[in-house]
Amino acid sequence: GVAGAGSYGFQVQAMGVPAGLAVPPIQNQPIAKEGTIWMPVPPPLPNCPPGLEYLTQIDQILIHQQMELLEILTGFEAQNKYEIKNTLGQRVYFAAEDTDCCTRNCCGPSRPFTLRIIDNLGHEVITLQRPLRCSSCCFPCCLQELEVQAPPGTPVGYVVQDWHACLPKFTIQDERKMDILKITGPCVVCSCCGDVNFEVKSVDETSTVGRISKQWTGFLKEAFTDSDNFGITFPMDLDVKMKAVMIGACFLIVSLSF
Repeated sequence: GVAGAGSYGFQVQAMGVPAGLAVPPIQNQPIAKEGTIWMPVPPPLPNCPPGLEYLTQIDQILIHQQMELLEILTGFEAQNKYEIKNTLGQRVYFAAEDTDCCTRNCCGPSRPFTLRIIDNLGHEVITLQRPLRCSSCCFPCCLQELEVQAPPGTPVGYVVQDWHACLPKFTIQDERKMDILKITGPCVVCSCCGDVNFEVKSVDETSTVGRISKQWTGFLKEAFTDSDNFGITFPMDLDVKMKAVMIGACFLIVSLSF
């Protein structure tokens, strides 16, 4: 249900592959490590940050938060960990929060964090950094922002919260802080017995190009844990840097407990 290439409402950035040169198919098989099936390693591509080649071959991502027994039993906020998978169930990346105990348990959903995303070779390919910002829409001068680096230390984009009286809204920006996409959530963000969808739209918000969805996980999980499952869809030919920033947007939405 994603719009065609001609109706995005924005210009998709080129991947740097010469015209007429098709991306070679993956010849190797999925990799099994400790019972986990990883997505095969794609061939490197010119002008593509190392580790983001995986994103050139997928238009959907599933993010599953791992549940910690100690957190379930005590409510003690542990470091969040996530599996990032493709639609075949193969792990594409693994993400882990890097925060200290005091920050997690004192600041809660408003806490600043660094989230490190690694590939199946153990390389950190994406780093998400969220500074401490006000979580109230009543203070529009200090709304949420997240920086996406790929590789670590090299910013490729930003997710910036937009002020709105009743809607959760965000802007996806490139490394020059130029607006690329908009994200709009529902007026009432409630996952009771159904998914919560955040629509990804063109800058002028006239066309929908993707979606970030918080998936309903059942009464027990919703009531007693903060474990979340999210899905992301985006155009297959969207610039991989913007795909990485969309992943960052999803984690910012996760952290805000929408």
